[in-house]
Amino acid sequence: MSNFASLLKAEISRVARKEVRAEIESLRKASAQQRGHIAALRRQIQDLERALRRAARSAPAHGTAGPPAAGSALDSEPQRRFSAQRLASHRSKLGLSAAAYGQLVGVSGQTIYNWEQGQARPRPEQLKKLVAVRVLTKASAAAQLQNAADAG
Repeated sequence: MSNFASLLKAEISRVARKEVRAEIESLRKASAQQRGHIAALRRQIQDLERALRRAARSAPAHGTAGPPAAGSALDSEPQRRFSAQRLASHRSKLGLSAAAYGQLVGVSGQTIYNWEQGQARPRPEQLKKLVAVRVLTKASAAAQLQNAADAG
């Protein structure tokens, strides 16, 4: 009798596992579909946020946010944007250390490093200097550094 009870118990367990496996498989498929849908919604949100930022940036240029105050820096120059990644890539393109690049901009090498790491942002007057350095080629940057070394 004990053998019959254990066989019955094993059979019941096997059938129960089979039923649970079938139910879990349908739940897995539904879960995968939901994750895909969530990912698509996240991408859509990112696209909408980018469009909103673009619209917000262009709104002052079209006069919707009101004119800037008279005599402000925005009257004569466009607003400059800063990208830590672009700064790092330009510095590596020139083949300069952070200290040498900082010398071109008029700041320390640690400041350049902090800007590249996103730990700090340049002030408006430093942005102007970065724009001037941005147009330099490898040869012209080396020449400026050599002139500064000769003068100093």
